[in-house]
Amino acid sequence: MKINLYQVFTRLFGNTNTNNRAWGSIDENGVGKFSDFNDVALKAITDMGFTHIWYTGALHHAMVTGYPDCKLPGDDPDVVKGRAGSPYSIKDYYNVNPDLADNPANRLEEFEALIERSHRHGLKVILDIVPNHVARDYHSSGAPAGVEDFGAGDDVSMEYRRDNDFYYIPGQAFQVPKWEHGYQVLGGEAHPGADGFFKEDPAKWTGNGSRSARPHMHDWYEAVKINFGVKPDGSHDFPSLPAGFAEKDCEAHFEFWQSQDVPGSWKKFRAIVSFWLEKGIDGFRYDMAEMVPCEFWSYLNSGIKMKNPEAFLLAEIYQPPIYRDFIRLGKMDYLYDKVQLYDCLRAIMQGQGSTDAIIGIQHELSDISCHMLHFLENHDEQRIASPEFAGDARKGMPAMVLSATISSGPTMVYFGQHVGEAAAERAGYGHPSRTSIYDYVGVPAHQAWMNGGLFDGGALSKKGLELHQFYSRLLNFSKDSAALSGEYMEIHSFNRAHTEWYNDRVFSYARWKNEERLIIVCNFDARDRFGFELQLPPQLQVNWSLQQGRHLLSDMLSDFQGQLLLEGSYAHVRIDLAPLQSLILKLE
Repeated sequence: MKINLYQVFTRLFGNTNTNNRAWGSIDENGVGKFSDFNDVALKAITDMGFTHIWYTGALHHAMVTGYPDCKLPGDDPDVVKGRAGSPYSIKDYYNVNPDLADNPANRLEEFEALIERSHRHGLKVILDIVPNHVARDYHSSGAPAGVEDFGAGDDVSMEYRRDNDFYYIPGQAFQVPKWEHGYQVLGGEAHPGADGFFKEDPAKWTGNGSRSARPHMHDWYEAVKINFGVKPDGSHDFPSLPAGFAEKDCEAHFEFWQSQDVPGSWKKFRAIVSFWLEKGIDGFRYDMAEMVPCEFWSYLNSGIKMKNPEAFLLAEIYQPPIYRDFIRLGKMDYLYDKVQLYDCLRAIMQGQGSTDAIIGIQHELSDISCHMLHFLENHDEQRIASPEFAGDARKGMPAMVLSATISSGPTMVYFGQHVGEAAAERAGYGHPSRTSIYDYVGVPAHQAWMNGGLFDGGALSKKGLELHQFYSRLLNFSKDSAALSGEYMEIHSFNRAHTEWYNDRVFSYARWKNEERLIIVCNFDARDRFGFELQLPPQLQVNWSLQQGRHLLSDMLSDFQGQLLLEGSYAHVRIDLAPLQSLILKLE
């Protein structure tokens, strides 16, 4: 079964409030809850064809809202982005966001119940781990006995010590960034904590590695960097993996680390993931994994695999030269395919790129294609429907077909993507085009799909409902298709050379395994329709043992049927593509 991952921003998913006041409070703008993922909602998600769900922002992170009855004060707004806070500024790895609980005092139990509900609906549950940095005011209220907070045993007089959890700037206190371009904390609202001061002495290195006691406002000033045994000069203060370990399995990696002395931060993160595995979490998405040494990932992931060999381990990573190290040495299952396929498809969707570029990307990644996770939206990227990206969610349809079918790797969809969410709201921190991860806000197109808790799309426009139906049909097909776990051959270049009217706004390829054989053709042009006699190269005819004569083809996305004709060595099928149309033609 092919993995289809649904990324949901937990705070926003169930929110039905439509006020959307900039910098609005939780009372003004509302918030979603764990309980909003009820049986109706989870069935709607699985009905779309999803196998895994990533509950983004579930962990307790820095936030201005406080819960004094639970002895959880709000964080200093000078070091919080937005009012609701960044989900990547974790302040307690052993508990969850109190905003998301019906009873904040029972928030962990409510999340455990959500894990169980998700499993009952056949969904594997994915949780964020953010190893590179934590909130400036990290403090765990839920850590098991004997577990120390990050930094609790640090020698703060030293910039670096191997077993310090943080890096320090001795002799200098932290200073809040100098705000520019008219930015005001909480939009200028009076707040006792918005005084331009946060007590941290000595200052720590900032999350993105800034070594200034007063980081820039565009630095990750709300977070502090974790020390993994990398000295300030970049050299390593931990053991290296022996030669040849790229070919070793997780058990060999695990056994190697059992006898090694490793930095304290490594042990803390192993304890964190073990805690969540015992709660039923099925895997982790690792934020900015490339900013942490590959050896650490070998240590962490091999330990996870010893507890759960089927665990889903996904790395956010943007450097192609180190992809293979993170897979083979770091024991990652999957990596973001952002800087290659996503960026290429984005340019094509915007009318600025050629489909010819896809060939080189797939060739370069051919040996690791099954490890590459494809997506068109996530919490960091602009919404397809936003004017800043494509201005029309339908322009993502051919790219979605390609993303879901060109390899056996997982496909990820962000909540609201399948109904054309445009993220036009000015929520507070940040700008429109990306659904806010920092503030309390409603998500209009998603709210229309929720339709007051029915999750039937009843309040969607005709276009929104058609888009949702397209995604559902595609994802359900891709989940169960045998061919998508099999062989791949691009037929684009052959048709570019031999087929009249075929062009670089179209892309075509074949997939097959056992008896299932597919021809996939995508038209990325939003204005023009194209017609041509699509040809199958001689090698594909051999691979498929194609017999002379006519063969019925059925489209998996519509009711269309066509015929593949093999006459001598000339195999062809008539293709007529409307703007933004794709065909997944199955050989009957």
